[in-house]
Amino acid sequence: MVKRRAPGSGALAGAILALMFAMSSAQAAPKSYVVTIENMQFSPPTLTVKRGERVQWINKDLFPHTVTAGGTHGFDSRSIAANASWSYAPAKPGSYPYGCTFHPTMHGTLTVQ
Repeated sequence: MVKRRAPGSGALAGAILALMFAMSSAQAAPKSYVVTIENMQFSPPTLTVKRGERVQWINKDLFPHTVTAGGTHGFDSRSIAANASWSYAPAKPGSYPYGCTFHPTMHGTLTVQ
């Protein structure tokens, strides 16, 4: 006896596999975080992320700021104009204190796991 497939059953199986793949890809997408620069402060002042997750700093002050970490593995946004942003996806684990080179009283820490 020969079993016959219902018409369209192969297409249905393909659609289910495609949906499962899309769902697993969406779950694997890296997270993103926002640090607001406002009133001469980074908010939140400390943030912990995993390698590859994106951090975006948004300048809501009326004047430019930088996001500058020291050391050999540091990062530097250069000048971020008012109402502009800069993003960074860290690749190496560690703790990175950073500040604004224009305003030395501004400090934050990015911890990468």
